[in-house]
Amino acid sequence: MNFKKSLVALAAAATFSGAVAADTLSIAATPVPHAEILEFVKPQLAEQGVELDVKVFTDYIQPNIQVDQKRMDANFFQHQPYLDEFNDGRGTDLVTVTGVHVEPFGAYSSKIESLDDLKEGGVVAIPNDPTNGGRALLLLQKAGLITLEDESKITATPRDIADNPKDLDFKELEAATLPRILGQVDVALINTNYALEAGLNPSEDALIIEGSESPYVNILVARPDNKDSEAMQKLAAALKSDAVKDFIMEKYEGAVVPAF
Repeated sequence: MNFKKSLVALAAAATFSGAVAADTLSIAATPVPHAEILEFVKPQLAEQGVELDVKVFTDYIQPNIQVDQKRMDANFFQHQPYLDEFNDGRGTDLVTVTGVHVEPFGAYSSKIESLDDLKEGGVVAIPNDPTNGGRALLLLQKAGLITLEDESKITATPRDIADNPKDLDFKELEAATLPRILGQVDVALINTNYALEAGLNPSEDALIIEGSESPYVNILVARPDNKDSEAMQKLAAALKSDAVKDFIMEKYEGAVVPAF
């Protein structure tokens, strides 16, 4: 009798431990709004048997490396043009699971109140990665400050500027540092997640900002071997739920826009 009881207990323990291990997802995310959105869906996923382990990163490189090297299951911080550029440059094969939201990109300043006030030779800081740097230049072109040789090139750099009437001085810096040097330049083009972390309100503080038609949808990214797993698909569905849409609209008040 004791032997039978022991077998039953061992079987139950094995089943329990196996279920926990199988349904845990580790996700790399930047703090705002990505990690906040993931924390919001945690309870919903827990009810569906998925434990979400969110690890916060403050750069745009490690989240992809961690997923590619199978140290983490997925990440949530980037848009498709950035992912394409990363895969091409690093030889990785990361894939999109689903699109979630748009973070309209903006230009900010602590020295001027309008881009019309930008003086000749003004210093403009932009991200130094190809996709976000190009995105910044496209926004400045839309504002009429510059003209690019290829007016639709999403990976443009300052070397691709054909016309710069105000002879603006462009500084290419890591995206995460741009809010911290805002007082040292005339204008900085800042990703919304970093703007929010720095206490900036994109809908109020930006001198110019992308519209909701922006093609830079932020995406949940995984590997080909796990993108279709049951747990990953449950996460994807949760991120596109009505509850998340309401959360985004209420919390970020237009600084982050649902893409579904």
